[in-house]
Amino acid sequence: MHEPLLVLQTTIVNLPTEEIWMEAARRTLTLEAAAVAALESRIDADFQIIVTRILASKGRLVFAGIGKSADVARKTVATLNSTGTPASFLHAADALHGDLGLVQQGDIVIAVSKSGNTAEVTALLPLIRARNIPLIAMTGNLESGLALAADGVLNIAVDEEACPHNLAPTTSSAAQLAMGDALAMALMVARGFTPEQFAGFHPGGTLGRRLFLTLGDILDQNGDSKAPSVSPDADLQAVILAITAGRVGAVIVADQQAGMLGIITDGDLRRAFEQDWRGATARDLMTAAPQTMDTNTLAADGFAHLQTQKISQLVVTRDGSLAGIIHLHALISAGIF
Repeated sequence: MHEPLLVLQTTIVNLPTEEIWMEAARRTLTLEAAAVAALESRIDADFQIIVTRILASKGRLVFAGIGKSADVARKTVATLNSTGTPASFLHAADALHGDLGLVQQGDIVIAVSKSGNTAEVTALLPLIRARNIPLIAMTGNLESGLALAADGVLNIAVDEEACPHNLAPTTSSAAQLAMGDALAMALMVARGFTPEQFAGFHPGGTLGRRLFLTLGDILDQNGDSKAPSVSPDADLQAVILAITAGRVGAVIVADQQAGMLGIITDGDLRRAFEQDWRGATARDLMTAAPQTMDTNTLAADGFAHLQTQKISQLVVTRDGSLAGIIHLHALISAGIF
């Protein structure tokens, strides 16, 4: 026989009420919002000097930090790289064991530390100074060793953490993140960084696809978008079979002499069934001389055209010849909006 399972019962007493932890959440947002708002007054002459120095630099911005500050630094580096300012992340502990070689002449180091006295960050200061690398501090302690050793300071001081025990980095992390974003956006605007450049760094993102993806690219990605066709004398059954086989909800009506004569969509078929369709041919059902767009047309423009015309299929040509049919669903799947 199996031994009976022991069921452990734990009685939890004196848990905070719902009102208390809900209030803790609201207090967190209030304190963090106030801390971020306070940073606005620190976008001053000192901030301007720091941005000007970075713009004049021929190297990268190297963000260094440890703990939660390192997490914020990584995010800021990602934002900078995607908005026109080359940047790298250096973990302060790893820097003391060989990774300091990441920093090259021409670079600028931005050390991130709430207290400014973190042991690993402090240990880096004489090493950076010995190589004559410019140093900027992002700290909340203007009297710290980091702040006093730096060529400039991004002040992210906060009155208190949102943590009820004033321990876990919360408000200070929000301030670090916001200051990093402010720096990145200032540099982005100062460099005249354009949406096209942003898209170039994000070719897989929505903006990149909107600015670069063409109708030809959509056709290449969707092998089933090649245009099915029928002759103008094809009967209704042949039209239905062609539309079904083509899987784009439409069929081109064409002959060898005149080329493309028109298009029949599944909507045209439904409307035909409302009338006397017996004996109807493709010529009777088609919409003559459909509008076309070239393969070099941006997919975003093709999508806008479908929306404006309230249609679901787009006839695409290449150098004046029929290239295929693109269904609205293919453009949606491409993620251009």
